[in-house]
Amino acid sequence: MSLSLRVVPLVSLVLLAACAPAPSSQGGGSVGQANDQAAAPRINRTLVMAGRSETPSVSSRPLRVFGLTSTTVSRLFNAGFALRDGDGNFHPYLAESLPQLNTETWRVSPDAKMETTYRLKQGLVWQDGTPLTADDWVFAYEVYSNPEFGQAGSPPIGLMEGVTGPDPRTVVIRWKGAYADAGNLDQGSAGPTNALGFPPLPRHILDTQLKKGDIEGFIALPFWNYEYVGAGPYKMDKWEPGSYFEGVAFDQHVLGRPKIDRVRMMFVPDFNTTLANMLAGEAHITVDDSIRFQQALVLRREWEPRQAGTVLVYPALWRSTYLQQRAELAKPPAFNDVRVRKAMAHSVDKGALNDALFEGEGILTETPIAPNSPLFAEVDRTVTKYPFDTRRTEQLMGEAGWARGADGVWAHPTIGRFATEMTVLQSPQNENEMHIMADTWRRIGYDISEKVWSATQSADAELRATHPGVANTSAGAGTPGDVLLAEHASNQIPSAQNRWTGSNRGGWSNADFDRLVDQLNVTLERERRGPILVQMAKIFSDDVAIIALYFNPTTTAFTSQLKGPKTAVPEGTMSWDVYDWEWVS
Repeated sequence: MSLSLRVVPLVSLVLLAACAPAPSSQGGGSVGQANDQAAAPRINRTLVMAGRSETPSVSSRPLRVFGLTSTTVSRLFNAGFALRDGDGNFHPYLAESLPQLNTETWRVSPDAKMETTYRLKQGLVWQDGTPLTADDWVFAYEVYSNPEFGQAGSPPIGLMEGVTGPDPRTVVIRWKGAYADAGNLDQGSAGPTNALGFPPLPRHILDTQLKKGDIEGFIALPFWNYEYVGAGPYKMDKWEPGSYFEGVAFDQHVLGRPKIDRVRMMFVPDFNTTLANMLAGEAHITVDDSIRFQQALVLRREWEPRQAGTVLVYPALWRSTYLQQRAELAKPPAFNDVRVRKAMAHSVDKGALNDALFEGEGILTETPIAPNSPLFAEVDRTVTKYPFDTRRTEQLMGEAGWARGADGVWAHPTIGRFATEMTVLQSPQNENEMHIMADTWRRIGYDISEKVWSATQSADAELRATHPGVANTSAGAGTPGDVLLAEHASNQIPSAQNRWTGSNRGGWSNADFDRLVDQLNVTLERERRGPILVQMAKIFSDDVAIIALYFNPTTTAFTSQLKGPKTAVPEGTMSWDVYDWEWVS
């Protein structure tokens, strides 16, 4: 089966939408415009969201990294200097305006160090009514730059030299060197590296606890979940462990009071249970990958005749396989040999995955750069591709010193049999994916055992980072492809020292790639960053940093009673304008 890159245009995927009243166009809506509260009587109904798991922290930059995080939950409760819309563009949020390069708000010195100035809007308050000031960002830097919390080395915190608040409405950030996203700091993505995130923290709540010096106690404070106080559109009201939490509209939200008074997030780890809740009207919208393509097709068939809802399908989650390359962990140590990695890449039948999982409508890929990225065409022309080719696998394994034993399994004179474990996070799609890949690999000569991680196990960052074999993982919700690429730099390898916060779980390391990441970070002009990213993608594919699989056709379904959700590009988050969603019936 051919493995040439199959790109299904985003428009054709969105045509899966049921014939409900269409939501407004992608990325629509004005940022910072007050809600029209008098246009129609308010419908007093709780918006029920079906999420995939109970997130341990609702902070947009949690002090402990979890296997499962939620961009939707982060957006409900948090706010930052900037707000990234569904198209991936940034707008002022808590700031009056965003720093502009070569002005007084964004100064670059001859030694490449920088200073950015954010001027806050008037009258900002925390959800408990306390004024939100520049000092809350000064305090946030004190917390996040503390090496004990494992955040100090990740961007943007690790690139900062200091943060000051010359007056209550002015935040000045000094940078160790050039950083292209210094003018676009938002509330964070709640992902493994919290890309771009520098949210404020309430000094009036946390300062006393921080000064006690009890690091583990500080991380375990109920503030980070059921007693959370943020500045986003909703504030925490109730949390039933293992079941749901509820938030109520924040009257003093800087972009206006949300149009929907109350939201509930249900924790539903099973995709079919989520489907049942949607069909029964017990939930109004699916978020954070809580249903998959198969359930979305069922919803479309059920909803379409009665125009009961909309199903949006879009490329968001990037699916890939990492091979453990750290010598002290890898079993077998052969994963350190690029010839073996290439051999395994050539023996992944992506076409079979596409047919079995997505009825041929998947989006296959060699990198995390999505087809709707402006860089995709150039990246696609440049990167090395690995079509399904068992003859090439045989050749590469032979070159690496492996030969088939009497049992048909690859064996090496010093390493022995090629036996390893493959894991996925529990879900029907993931498990089907694993069965297909492992079966193909076994037929080609790799002794693969299969293991499924529960949601609880997946939340163990150390477990995921130290897995000795092959693991399939998803990434990318709300995170740009260039950030996903950069997350495979050597300084993103998880370890005990950084509290297992890095995304480079396979431990891949390439000096040329690291130099390009450093160059990317100091290249401020957007037009000059593209060629660097293309070079990064080329090295990434040449050296088989990971085995890229496909972009999951991610789905969000919502009832026709709800107006507002829109398809977001990979650089955006669907819930970015949740404060503007409303009931229409």
